[in-house]
Amino acid sequence: MQLDHAVLKLKPLEALILSLFILGSISLSIIYFEVVPHIPIIISIFTLLFYGVIRKVLIKDLESGMVEGAKSGIGAIILFFFIGMLISSWMASGTIPTFIYLALEVVNGKLFYAIVFTVTAIVGVSIGSAFTTSATLGVAFMSVSGALDLSLSITAGAIISGAFFGDKMSPLSDTTNLASSILKVDLFDHIKNMTWTTVPAFIFSFILFALLSPQNKSSNFENISILKNALLSLDLVHWYSLIPFVLLAYLALKKVSAIFTLTAGILSGIFISFFVQKDISLKWMMEVLYSGFKSNTGMEEIDSLLSRGGMESMMFSISLVLLSLSMGGLLFKLGILPALLEGIKDAIQRVPLLISSTAATAIGLNFLVGEQYLSILLTGNAFKQAYEKTGLHLKNLSRVLEDAGTVINPLVPWSVSGVFLTGVLGVSTIDYLPFTFFCLLSPILTILFGLTGFSIVKTSHRN
Repeated sequence: MQLDHAVLKLKPLEALILSLFILGSISLSIIYFEVVPHIPIIISIFTLLFYGVIRKVLIKDLESGMVEGAKSGIGAIILFFFIGMLISSWMASGTIPTFIYLALEVVNGKLFYAIVFTVTAIVGVSIGSAFTTSATLGVAFMSVSGALDLSLSITAGAIISGAFFGDKMSPLSDTTNLASSILKVDLFDHIKNMTWTTVPAFIFSFILFALLSPQNKSSNFENISILKNALLSLDLVHWYSLIPFVLLAYLALKKVSAIFTLTAGILSGIFISFFVQKDISLKWMMEVLYSGFKSNTGMEEIDSLLSRGGMESMMFSISLVLLSLSMGGLLFKLGILPALLEGIKDAIQRVPLLISSTAATAIGLNFLVGEQYLSILLTGNAFKQAYEKTGLHLKNLSRVLEDAGTVINPLVPWSVSGVFLTGVLGVSTIDYLPFTFFCLLSPILTILFGLTGFSIVKTSHRN
């Protein structure tokens, strides 16, 4: 989707009114009427098509806009399929059950949510992928939380906060590399500069998760030994079951592409499964990859822990991603997004307003388009010249792109991250949103620092 492909030249006010109407309709439908996001997205697409027809836009242009938008999500959709297979193969191989067992070993009733946040943050930095962290370790922690009758919403918030801390700060992360590369900022200078906002957000988040953790060990924590013994009795906990994870982490550190890294994780999981599962067959394994791993022990807690994954489990997310990106394509084709960006860019004069406007734009694009990469690309390109004219180093801009772009995507119910995490963790975006403290604090801190001038780096001269 390119800005010069727009077929209409709109005034910023008209584009703003249309955008607010669409966002309001979607939000009202999801929050008030509690419907799945697909229908309000479809209605928004109908609205945009109708608007295009009124403005005498050719039908073929409207169709091409939708197709162009959907095409931008093909990479994410392929990853969804692969991650679905990764989860099911890692269930069969004992990889995730072993993670669950280890999570039960380190779990502490008084610091449960803080531990979840910290561990997922560490793994997220080492892997560089919030999706992979959430789909593997996150699934394990959600299973433990459900078995112990703890809050699934807070647990999901802790997982997402930790995973996106890693996605934001890891030199292996796509978004981290994207934000620095489009502005030609050194990768490690970019990461170092982000610590000004990221470290306080991490500390505050840890404290909040610690305060929310159960202060008294309830009887539920006495079930830990029962669950551990059950996993051992099913012969699903082995040291060699962690080999697929070690291989995946190694390939990620070597910066091997996500597709090949996930492929290695899946294939190694399938291989290990033949040593872990009894009476396994190739047909059974193929069914597991598509439909997910099914546990039939008769023990409700164990079956709910282990029955997960498969390509089929990703269908809800994939359909919503296609619809939301198609809507984003129409927003481009009709000139709505270009007009919004142009209107904001021309109104900027002072540094505090510049940084606040940058953050608001990145957040707004996440809600309008539902794609974090586009929020980084479009906002970065729109504001680069303004930062240079104001005498600000571009690493200020790259930091804002991550603080208000990368970490906001999981908070949007119809975004790529939002629909994926809802599908994998089993908690709706609206339910976990209040507890994603790290994601909520990051844009607040970046705007606050912009207003005060703290940690804002200026260049030696203005262009």
